[in-house]
Amino acid sequence: MSLIDLERPQAPPRSSQARSGWVAVGLWALLIAGAFITGEALRRAGLATEDDLPPLHAEPHLLTWQILPAVCVAAVSVALLPWLAQRLSWRMLLPVSWIAAIAWTVVLSLSDGLDALHRPLDAPTEYPAALDDVRADPLGWVRTFTERLGGYTTHVRGHPPLPTLVLWALEETGLRGTGWSAALIIAVGTSAVIAIAITVRCVADETTARRALPFLVLAPLTLWIATSMDAFFLGVGAWATALIAVAATRASAFASAGGGLLLGTLPYLSYGLLPLFALPLAVVVLARPHRRLLAIVVCCAAVVPLAFTLAGFWWPDGVAATHETYLISRGSAQRSYAYFIIANVAVLGLLVGPATAHALPSVLAGRRPLALLVGAALVGVAALDVSGVTRGEVERIWVPYAAWVVLAAAHHRPPARAWLSAQAVLAVGVQMLVQSHW
Repeated sequence: MSLIDLERPQAPPRSSQARSGWVAVGLWALLIAGAFITGEALRRAGLATEDDLPPLHAEPHLLTWQILPAVCVAAVSVALLPWLAQRLSWRMLLPVSWIAAIAWTVVLSLSDGLDALHRPLDAPTEYPAALDDVRADPLGWVRTFTERLGGYTTHVRGHPPLPTLVLWALEETGLRGTGWSAALIIAVGTSAVIAIAITVRCVADETTARRALPFLVLAPLTLWIATSMDAFFLGVGAWATALIAVAATRASAFASAGGGLLLGTLPYLSYGLLPLFALPLAVVVLARPHRRLLAIVVCCAAVVPLAFTLAGFWWPDGVAATHETYLISRGSAQRSYAYFIIANVAVLGLLVGPATAHALPSVLAGRRPLALLVGAALVGVAALDVSGVTRGEVERIWVPYAAWVVLAAAHHRPPARAWLSAQAVLAVGVQMLVQSHW
């Protein structure tokens, strides 16, 4: 053995990797089971507040024949996606993966009924219910947003103004109604599959990106892509990160500007997206872009905050006002911090699935780009979880982060159909047994 071989970090034996992976899967299963068992005990004791199925903000139900189309799509996807991921050209693989993600998302949702795609947005607590307030005077609405916050719907109160403005702008183009809003959210949310793959290709290699794509398409978090605005946040954050990765590897000022602009929107889409900045930071560490490109990113990232500030919305005041309404509400602020700080992690486990759990120890132990990307997403989740402002309802809040955690599943050697099947079975099982409000 040469001196170089002695100095190079040695990979752990495969038997050790397999053992740690199965231990992780066992802990994953115990954590999820324990969260539901404890949640039911708390609910019966009257301590879990408004949730019928803690830790999920959902209720139990049972689908039978309605789930069959989803089962068929899952079977076809498990059979074809690994083959396509290895054989299609990169330019063909990306749109095919996006179409597959849309099909999987839509067919899962439609098992709840033909109106299931837009029904969550029809709720009186959602963003579209507040559009009447915006239509009369959009600039005035932004300027008075903070002082009038208490009179708005639940989701508008819990977020900065930009999500509502996005749906208002969609309406202004002539695409009115929650059906079009749902189409936008699903299209942008599923496009994250492409954006994340592009990022991995830029900072790691194409082989890893190809191995990740089937798992990104069939990730259980798909259940909350249709239809939650957090899926839109996922897409925006993923493309911001992808454009910065492209800018770093191709020295593109245009990509730097686009990535910076999208990055600047994140805090104005959701206060809970601030920790998501860990991902573009990880890309910067990995790709080491030229300082000129970083300057473009920073300058363009300031455009949206500057625009909102000039329009009369001061972000720190928005945070303070939202926190105040959160504390006086009878909702998630009344839930148990001690329970949800653990149960929230169990919900993340549901979103990423057993294939991710099995691969996670090996990926995080490695010194490679995948470890840094997955680790950055986990740091973001931990920051939000410990903060205590995410006590439940995290099945949607985790979506922008969970997709990056799923990257760990790229560790599985193709075609990995058994692990893909496990991911699809989990998604189908949850859809069969759980009626989500999102």
